[in-house]
Amino acid sequence: MNEPWSFAGRTTAAAPVARLIEELHRLPGIGPKSAQRLAYHLLRASGEEAQALADAIIEVKERIRLCSQCQNTTDIDPCVICADPARGQVTICVVEEPLDILAIERTRGFHGVYHVLHGSISPMEGVGPEQLKIRELLNRLRDGTVTEVIMATNPNLEGEATAMYVSRLLQPLGIRVTRLARGLPMGGDLEYADDLTLARALENRQEV
Repeated sequence: MNEPWSFAGRTTAAAPVARLIEELHRLPGIGPKSAQRLAYHLLRASGEEAQALADAIIEVKERIRLCSQCQNTTDIDPCVICADPARGQVTICVVEEPLDILAIERTRGFHGVYHVLHGSISPMEGVGPEQLKIRELLNRLRDGTVTEVIMATNPNLEGEATAMYVSRLLQPLGIRVTRLARGLPMGGDLEYADDLTLARALENRQEV
């Protein structure tokens, strides 16, 4: 169990506040000082505002699930993208995380559908192909509708390894496999790429 938030051996916040700071600090990108600022902001907020935040978190946990087709997070199944008749079903863009879909959608340059792997192959972190949604991707390709799979994994070692692994699995199926062009910086993440760079990378994708 975590000890109350302390500095130099002295507790500097009441136990409930210390617990809130600790929980906020667990969030990605939230350092100790940011966690403290957020905690004291919530203390100053009205009871209605605090309850609204708590209700939103609970609703997300209770209602959000994975789309049975693309594995994106959604509150309806299939998700709005998979259910959109205007989206082309012959091209699937494979991404690592749901946030990557938002990044690509901002470019307005892709009109197919997606598949979310929920991670990338990373032996150092104990993540192998069996932990990813690769089997679900292969199941989507069995009816022969899809003619191209775009590997839009992140341009780092893990993303490259994942793209190569999936492309080898797809070769026997005769499906065209492409990769985003090198307009994206090596080692970067899609969610941080600017719209123009991402749009050009998508437009100039290459054969794997």
